Amino acid sequence: MGTVAQNLKQEEIIFHSKYPPVQVPDDVTLPEFVLSNVELYQDKVAFVDSVTGKGCTYGEVSRDVKRFSRALRSLGLRKGRVVVVLLPNVPVYATIALGIMAAGGIFSGANPSAHASEIKKQAEAADAKLIVTDGSTHHKVKDLGLPVIIHGEDRVDGTIYWVELLEAADKASADTTDDKVQQTDICALPFSSGTTGLSKGVMLTHRNLVANLCSSLFSVGPELVGQITILGLIPFFHIYGLTGICCATIRNKGKVVVMRRYELRAFLNALITHQVTFAPIVPPIILGLVKNPIVDEFDLSKLRLRSIMTAAAPLAPEILNEFEKKFPGVEVQELHYPDSWGSKQGTWDCKEEFSGFILPNLEVKFVDPESGKSLPKNAPGEICVRSQCVMKGYYKNEHETTLTIDKDGWLHTGDIGYIDDDGDVFIVDRIKELIKYKGFQVAPAELEAILLSHPSVEDAAVVGIPDEEAGEIPAACVVMNKKAKESEEDMMDYVSSNVASYKTVRALQFVDAIPKSPSGKIMRRLIKENMVKKL
Repeated sequence: MGTVAQNLKQEEIIFHSKYPPVQVPDDVTLPEFVLSNVELYQDKVAFVDSVTGKGCTYGEVSRDVKRFSRALRSLGLRKGRVVVVLLPNVPVYATIALGIMAAGGIFSGANPSAHASEIKKQAEAADAKLIVTDGSTHHKVKDLGLPVIIHGEDRVDGTIYWVELLEAADKASADTTDDKVQQTDICALPFSSGTTGLSKGVMLTHRNLVANLCSSLFSVGPELVGQITILGLIPFFHIYGLTGICCATIRNKGKVVVMRRYELRAFLNALITHQVTFAPIVPPIILGLVKNPIVDEFDLSKLRLRSIMTAAAPLAPEILNEFEKKFPGVEVQELHYPDSWGSKQGTWDCKEEFSGFILPNLEVKFVDPESGKSLPKNAPGEICVRSQCVMKGYYKNEHETTLTIDKDGWLHTGDIGYIDDDGDVFIVDRIKELIKYKGFQVAPAELEAILLSHPSVEDAAVVGIPDEEAGEIPAACVVMNKKAKESEEDMMDYVSSNVASYKTVRALQFVDAIPKSPSGKIMRRLIKENMVKKL
């Protein structure tokens, strides 16, 4: 009877990369993996501040990772303990994170612009034992009752000064602990942004992140090692900022041009002055590059930019086309990286809407959200991923872990997409963001793309708001440029002329800005709350 049931069981439809598998080394930690062969690049600049020009070489990064690791051990940090890093993008950020991991600790990056209460929640949820911050942010953590290491020039009473700590580590006796760091140990605990629910700690092991880098860097040949200059603008406290930018660059011995905050003139100056060749950015920056007249102040022929990678939100095809006209020769890619995947897991080539390919070592299937059945090509379903990169689980949250990772190891991303006959993957939208209008499903991304195609629109966000008759109705917040003359009704008519009737935007408000998280994600829950209050 069991054999018959097994034969009758639906065979899963699983898709793999069009590229061959890549080898993932065993028994190597993330710091060891990315710093391998560093002795050959001792004097090469690894990180440089985009404004001051100050930075650090690979020799200094390698030396200070060891010094900080030794210092943390001497302070009593033991394996599996969490250190919260509350810093802006600075040249030594990766050194701090890798030093924590090398000591057997767990790095947990926090947003320095977050409210003190939010930082407290993260520190408590992570059971943090230590904080690394700077003088300007110390006031947000001073009441947490934890030891604090201060980086930078400021001195704060009752804290440990970064430079003095490293100097003390040079005099400390060798670490005699036999508690060796294993590849299976947790090394990072990023917290999800909370845009679709309560923030959760994502447990990532050394193995997760090493495997991730092996997959995502598979196409980087030896001729590119030491040759790439990457812009470090995406926050390093975000897992992609740390692994996809910092660790990937260290692994390939390139240079990271570090930016603390975004401002268009400073951004363009950094690209030109430091001859940046690769810039991971978010869609709002691309909007500025396309539509802001400040760009015309610069001689774009001086750019050495070869490619950009846009992340956190889909890029409207119309904006992509305008960008390619203004910046010919600059390749555009889209990146999909849920925190729970351990960072970069799919590289989306923007040549056709939101398409991309599956990276090596990944298994992907598309599941009908209602029936749970895996779907064939060209059939939209929830994207599920299985690989060595997938997180271990949510910290102290077994319930949410089992909802996200099933018993067979498939991580359910919450994204709707499909794969076509060429093996290209298309992201349609988020399951939780799909608007249910009278039984029809409406994708906010589709309506946002239409709004952004209008010459008077600078930015837009679409959400579903409750409606007694329809269940939900599509509602839009729109940022218009200063020369715009269209009314809110004009913009609603513009959308309705381009979509089926059930997709029509039925409420629209002009706003000064679209609220977004530091990683560039639209904060739909906040938008929905604000729109409901005004209606």
